[in-house]
Amino acid sequence: MSTGLRGPTNLFGHPTDQLLSQIDSQLSQWDSQKGKSVTKISFGHFPLSFSAFSESQKSLRDVFLKHSVSAYLCGHLHTRFGKNLKRHHQSNEKFLSSHRFFQLNMHQEPSENPKNCLFQAPPLKEFWEWEMGDWRKSRAMRIVAVDRGHVSYLDIDFKSGTKKTIVLPTFPLDSRFMLTSSLHQMYGCQHMVPFSFETIRCLVFSVSPITSVVARIYDTRPGNPLMIMETTMTKFVRDISRGDIYAAAWNYKAFEDPSPVRFWLQIEVIDVMGRSTLSELRPFSVNGLSAKISWTWKEFFVMGCQWAALYYPIFWSAVFLMLSILLIPKFVLMFSKKQYSYKNFISEKGLINCIAWVLLDLCRVHVVWFGFLGYLIYLVSCPWLIGQVFTDGGNRGYMTCMGWLVKIFNSREKHDYIGSPDIMVVVLPHFFFVVIPSILVAGALAAERGIYKEHFLSLSGKKEDDDSSQKNKRSGTYDNHRHRRSKFDFVERWFRKVLLAACLVICWKHFTNCKALTKAYEMNPLLHFPVYSLAIPLLLACTVYKTRSIQ
Repeated sequence: MSTGLRGPTNLFGHPTDQLLSQIDSQLSQWDSQKGKSVTKISFGHFPLSFSAFSESQKSLRDVFLKHSVSAYLCGHLHTRFGKNLKRHHQSNEKFLSSHRFFQLNMHQEPSENPKNCLFQAPPLKEFWEWEMGDWRKSRAMRIVAVDRGHVSYLDIDFKSGTKKTIVLPTFPLDSRFMLTSSLHQMYGCQHMVPFSFETIRCLVFSVSPITSVVARIYDTRPGNPLMIMETTMTKFVRDISRGDIYAAAWNYKAFEDPSPVRFWLQIEVIDVMGRSTLSELRPFSVNGLSAKISWTWKEFFVMGCQWAALYYPIFWSAVFLMLSILLIPKFVLMFSKKQYSYKNFISEKGLINCIAWVLLDLCRVHVVWFGFLGYLIYLVSCPWLIGQVFTDGGNRGYMTCMGWLVKIFNSREKHDYIGSPDIMVVVLPHFFFVVIPSILVAGALAAERGIYKEHFLSLSGKKEDDDSSQKNKRSGTYDNHRHRRSKFDFVERWFRKVLLAACLVICWKHFTNCKALTKAYEMNPLLHFPVYSLAIPLLLACTVYKTRSIQ
């Protein structure tokens, strides 16, 4: 497709069953190549954690697993959330149902993996997902090689300068990011070990002729890496000039080990200018054991969470939370005889009394309470954004919490929800970093006004005393009360100042988001999303105004 959805983090959208069938059909044509070994690599923009399900609850991941795609390369996130944006997908009935929503580690593995050593045994359904760095900002490039069915890659950073020589080991594979479970099964069934295991191989690109290529293997069991093998690699003679293949025979059985990170491979290349280039040290496991790599919390956030599946549970949980914050205290205020106030909290203490007091004080600020309730109804039932949706063309549509609705040019029909809403930039951040904090801060401002009122009244109260000996002190006592009230107004309301600062932080976060939307969709906030852009700042300003004094 030549056109794509605008915006910073759109999903694939809800792919139709027809679209998935087309992809399925294109991949199926390679399955009919009998007698030929075919390695399938798929390319896309978004990671699969952002891809939604079709009407029949199928996804791109299901199609890729069905056809045993070796790798899926994507590049939307690049390296902004971490260096290990990689994910191993595997199909197995023994996976927990929670894997539909989460994958805790880079390697998806079932509780047990039965060995099937039959010659006609079907291959395991699995593939790698590898996020790529970007050239525009990071000047990063990836070389992908297919060597006798083994897929490997090398990421190159050109920020440090141009590379005279590039070395990509193609076998043995990196046990962290490239091994598959099928290799482990093959090695467990010795008659299935392929011929490709018998040599170490690498791919070399160089601007100058190469004089020597040496492979070294290190053993890390002693603690410090100890070189246990060094061998010269021989060049394969080929008719093409896009890189040279070097290989060296080895006894791969000597490197069997239950640890996938015991043995490490490094290749040194020397050209005619005497320049030495070393490949990155890579762990390998000839018996196909994968090194367990855990994501950082940011990497798990974008790769381990299946956002299309999580969106509606999180969305409706947030809606019910906000409705509970607004409606339950209102019902308590209308029908309960028990009074929840600052005085009640001081006398009885307790977390429930504190929450009830704060939220009931918010209900007493009627304009603000009804404003937040109306805004919540708007977010659930009305369009958030209205503007140009596609990169090319003049088609305009609007985004609701359910997805994008776009009217096609010269057509009266609307294609319902052709794409999911911008979950990670628009919807969920707006709920959890803008709307919910605004409601809580508004309640805290209302409660602070109640505290201020109680202290003000306590400082202003005077005991009636008919004793004539006390009459001469009333003037001095009154002046003392005025001094104390003045001190409370300007010093003791420090909590209100903190809440006002919180209001500014919320507004700054909100306007930053609006600015990103303006840039991404070429929209004017006042014309294309006025309610979304102005409601929260106006409600916070109204709350500040209504709680400024005790009247």
